[in-house]
Amino acid sequence: MDESLSHHDTESDSEEEAEEVFIESLAHHESESEEEEEEVFDCDEWAPPARVFDPHPCPDPSNTEKPVRVYADGIYDLFHFGHARSLEQAKKSFPNVYLLVGCCSDAVTHMYKGKTVMTEAERYESLRHCRWVDEVVPDAPWVITKEFLDKHQIDYVAHDALPYADTSGAGNDVYEYIKSIGKFKETKRTEGISTSDIIMRMLKDYNEYVMRNLARGYTRKDLGVSYVKEKQLRVNMSITKLRQKVKEHQERVGQKLHIVATRAGIHHSEWVENADRWVAGFLEKFEEGCYLMETAIKTRIQKGLMKEQVKKRSASKMLAGSLQ
Repeated sequence: MDESLSHHDTESDSEEEAEEVFIESLAHHESESEEEEEEVFDCDEWAPPARVFDPHPCPDPSNTEKPVRVYADGIYDLFHFGHARSLEQAKKSFPNVYLLVGCCSDAVTHMYKGKTVMTEAERYESLRHCRWVDEVVPDAPWVITKEFLDKHQIDYVAHDALPYADTSGAGNDVYEYIKSIGKFKETKRTEGISTSDIIMRMLKDYNEYVMRNLARGYTRKDLGVSYVKEKQLRVNMSITKLRQKVKEHQERVGQKLHIVATRAGIHHSEWVENADRWVAGFLEKFEEGCYLMETAIKTRIQKGLMKEQVKKRSASKMLAGSLQ
């Protein structure tokens, strides 16, 4: 009896020891798994991959200060990189900036500055796509007032420091009041680019741009060109193309003549001199012929227009006579 009890106690002890070993091994395995998981997903060591391009610089999350509300205004016609650079300076004038950009309407702009190329809706939309702009203020005033500053809670106004003539008659400088109260933030202009410069480039090469658009399918009415002007430009286009073809043909002929001269044993300088003389004579005759052809076409067009005017006058006289 005692032996059987002692044997039973021994088996119970063995089972308890085995169970403890199993629990310890299981706990050890779980602790290793947790350590591995902590090594894999350690938030302190893991960092997101660097972005190649940040489309919009977000405010620093650690900066809990209220953003400075900076206001910039203008016409922003034919929006270009000079505009964008000035807005970038305004956006970066303080560490945390909320940039409002005012854009004057067509009515105000045409009254105080002149006609624009783009409509007010197109200018507003161009500004909305600029990465530095947080808010567009349409129909902005020509001169900024205290009421406007208070309405939009504006802290500073950004613009270049040159006096901007106040054509509305309110003062000498549209930013005179802003400068007097110490809320003016200076930005720098980008040299070599402005809306006026872009318009001047187009006006300088006006005929070329008209011919370019005529060749692309625009009508003279689309371009606001008279009938005579269109015919003159089309003649010029034809002459320009013809001259280009003659020049290309001249170069090909010159290459062939050089080959022939080399094979014939004629001295190169002598051959070139003769060839240049022949080509010069041909071009002189060609230019004379082109001038005569252009003059004849102009004369014919003018005669046709005069006939139309005579017909209209005759019809008007007959109509007036019949009414009497």
